[in-house]
Amino acid sequence: MIDVIDKIHEFNRFGSVLGLERMNILLEKLGDPHKDLRVIHVAGTNGKGSVCKFLEEGLSSCGYNVGLYTSPFIECFNERIRLGGKNISDEDLEGFSMKVLSAAEEMVAEGDDSPTEFEVVTAVALLYFAEKEADIVILEVGLGGKGDSTNVVDKPLICAICSVSYDHMDRLGNTIEEIAADKAGIIKPSVPVISNVDNHAAAAVIARTAYEKESRLYDISDIKPEIFDKSLFRQFVTMEIYGTDYSNVEISMVGRHQSENLKTALSVIEVLRKSGEIKVERSLLYEGLKKAVQPGRFEVLKKGSEETGTPVVIVDGAHNEAGAYALCDTMKENFRDKKILLVTGMLADKQTDKILKAFIDITHDIIVTEPDSPRKLKTDELAAQIRRMGIEPIISDDVEDSVRLAISIWKNYDVVLFAGSLYLIGHVRRMLKDE
Repeated sequence: MIDVIDKIHEFNRFGSVLGLERMNILLEKLGDPHKDLRVIHVAGTNGKGSVCKFLEEGLSSCGYNVGLYTSPFIECFNERIRLGGKNISDEDLEGFSMKVLSAAEEMVAEGDDSPTEFEVVTAVALLYFAEKEADIVILEVGLGGKGDSTNVVDKPLICAICSVSYDHMDRLGNTIEEIAADKAGIIKPSVPVISNVDNHAAAAVIARTAYEKESRLYDISDIKPEIFDKSLFRQFVTMEIYGTDYSNVEISMVGRHQSENLKTALSVIEVLRKSGEIKVERSLLYEGLKKAVQPGRFEVLKKGSEETGTPVVIVDGAHNEAGAYALCDTMKENFRDKKILLVTGMLADKQTDKILKAFIDITHDIIVTEPDSPRKLKTDELAAQIRRMGIEPIISDDVEDSVRLAISIWKNYDVVLFAGSLYLIGHVRRMLKDE
């Protein structure tokens, strides 16, 4: 099992190269397994993982055998490919991977460019979903949209773009319009598209693309969910979507941004329901939505106990500006005037200065560390940025040491928050779940 994952990782040497030519060749050698899949395609700078999770749980509860392809994983590689509410088994991952690796080797032998690692994994997922006869497949875009390997699906049931903000600017463009144009690349001719984009310039790009593709556009940005009876572990949301009342929807993912992600997911379901593509039963749908949890996104690992001197412990993969400010807002909603310790580590290719502006609005008590990634930002560089903001952080070069350090002093805090790179969050989750 480890051997096949290592073989997949070997394709990382080809980098992350956008474009669909290699993907089309690879899938053709595998019998074009994607052609008959019923796909929901989801893009967005932030929130697409949560939207996909709401869709997976909601549709599964209504009796559909749902496939979900997402990235990155938090703890286990198998998390990226799910069917019927379960991660792909080691046996199936190995079997389907070997088929794809064989096809990839054949490509190279014939003089074609090698597929990238992400393309190999995407092909494994599509082949798995096809052979296991998934009823509906939810594909989360990996990067951007237009040249992402998931975009090989040319006739999805529906597309959704749940946000557009600055991230991956080295690949997608330096303006919000350029980034929006890349994400709008998932829009297909005559396929309905949901847009929950509040930036007017970005929304205009998406609307123009939908018009050019003769695709029905559902701009849901003006629908305002009402939130009530919220706590650290749940919130109730009410909204009306195109004449259908969705009242008192209980969800376990908290924060106003999650009500927006719920809105996107429900809009996808509502459009598909009205077009006759799916059937849903309201009570079952609500049960599924309540079960939806996105690991590593404002995830409460410890509820806190005055008796044992344990604070509330939260992990959040806020790895770009929009995610950092969403985290800041949620922390203020739940922990205003509480004493908070932040442990953070980031990747060097992120807009760390803008992320830090949000983080220091949460607390000035900060431990900096390094995520386990070749793209990591060195602790001394991260610490220097924080010092320029007038704050003296504590430095811990190793993630495990930073967790132990936080544990040693956390009795002095109401909340300990681990936030930043998902590489950091996955490592912290493994440690604290075993602690």
